[in-house]
Amino acid sequence: MARVRYGARTGEEISAARAASSRLPDIWSTGVVAVWESDPDAVAAVLPPPLGPAGRPLVRANISKVDLPGYPLGAGSVAVAAVHEGVEGWYPLVMPMTHERALTGGREVFGEPKKLGEVTVERDGATVRAVLARHGIAFVEVRGGVTGPLPLPGPREKVDFYFKFLPAVDGQGFDTEPVLVHCTRHEKVRRLEEISGEVLLRESAYDPVADLPVRRVVELTIGEKTTDQRGRVVGPVDAQALLPYIHQRYDDPQQILDGPPEGSV
Repeated sequence: MARVRYGARTGEEISAARAASSRLPDIWSTGVVAVWESDPDAVAAVLPPPLGPAGRPLVRANISKVDLPGYPLGAGSVAVAAVHEGVEGWYPLVMPMTHERALTGGREVFGEPKKLGEVTVERDGATVRAVLARHGIAFVEVRGGVTGPLPLPGPREKVDFYFKFLPAVDGQGFDTEPVLVHCTRHEKVRRLEEISGEVLLRESAYDPVADLPVRRVVELTIGEKTTDQRGRVVGPVDAQALLPYIHQRYDDPQQILDGPPEGSV
């Protein structure tokens, strides 16, 4: 009988797949990074406990094209600065990906808020345009001109915070206890240039990043980098405290009825 591909893998096949994934070469991406100061109340409003706001109300957009072997990947994220038990990092609200392969692994393994979307990074001479779009809406757009090279930073470490959970089968809460994940990324940069330009946020009921307005642009760059990542569960979180925030993960049409956070401008 021909092999049934949905059948069980052998122990040798599973071990070989794990060994191959541990020997991945550096994968380089070309991307635009925009960091801006936003409204402090709005940034605090999107952080589920036990995360708290950082010292500055920063929002960061990453928009990249990744040189994955075999097929190119568009990858993006919009995150806010956060702190957990003295650890400073970023809490991503949405992570558009152009392929399901990248989406599925990140959501199931780390709890990343990945969604299928369109990611554009274009450069024509000094002119740069980078876009995150879903449902036909370019909800983040960065555009401007390259003004010159920047000094290359040394290898650095960054932390992202994720909540890993499964909604309950009966629609009431969670099936299992939700947990908080610290994902540590080690980043190397081989090219970095400064951009003089602007960050545009457009209204979207599905990706309401426009609720985090651009008060002042802090950083606008284009560069080439490679990263690896390791995640660890730091512990369970209060399910009832997390429950009001899980709509962040899904394209819930009821979001269009949500009002702005209290105290936001």
